[in-house]
Amino acid sequence: MRLPEHFAWDLSVLSFTPTGPLGPAVDAVIERARAFEVPALDWEVGLSAPAGLAAELAARGGQVKLTLEVLARDLSQAVPALPPPAANLTMRWATDFATARDGSAVAVTGFGGELPPDEQIEAAAAKYAAAVPAGGGGMLVAYLDGTPVGFGGLLLAAGVARLSGGVVVPAECGRGIYRALVEARLSYAVTHGATMALVKGNVVTSAPILRKAGFTSFGQEPIYAVPLR
Repeated sequence: MRLPEHFAWDLSVLSFTPTGPLGPAVDAVIERARAFEVPALDWEVGLSAPAGLAAELAARGGQVKLTLEVLARDLSQAVPALPPPAANLTMRWATDFATARDGSAVAVTGFGGELPPDEQIEAAAAKYAAAVPAGGGGMLVAYLDGTPVGFGGLLLAAGVARLSGGVVVPAECGRGIYRALVEARLSYAVTHGATMALVKGNVVTSAPILRKAGFTSFGQEPIYAVPLR
């Protein structure tokens, strides 16, 4: 997958199911990736990845840049009692340009990259404006005293709530904002018929919070940065 230029991540392998020997298949993907003329290929070693893939990537200079934890939660069970978030915290779905832009700006602060062009933000806001009232999910933005401080994505399909992209600006971490974003999205999901929630969380930052919020871990997926030059 090649992401647009405003993203911090250039080129990624998200799924890999070779039908022949593992080593040559890895080399073929890396050779194809070099045609994109980026310095590195981000390769996600998923739970269903072929045995030995991590070792093959390490042998080609790959190093783990991030590890994700795969988590799920049964939404028919009660939400664990957790401390309340910081005072004066409000949430808004990004169904208009200003809110969508605020969420995009928080994403840049948390994940890097640059703001997407205004026309892309407008298109995203229009998509969310249709999806949120229909129960499809969207982007939720958290505000503290009127300042955007966090955001999280949500997609609902076939009774499953898929959480993504949750981040809080570094200066406001530790105030319960991430947890509040999780709880607000789960509440929306339950209201619209979801029975299960799935998410991949950073093992260092979000995964511990998600486990406290009732999620169960099903394993870890390291992402290797494989040099292409």
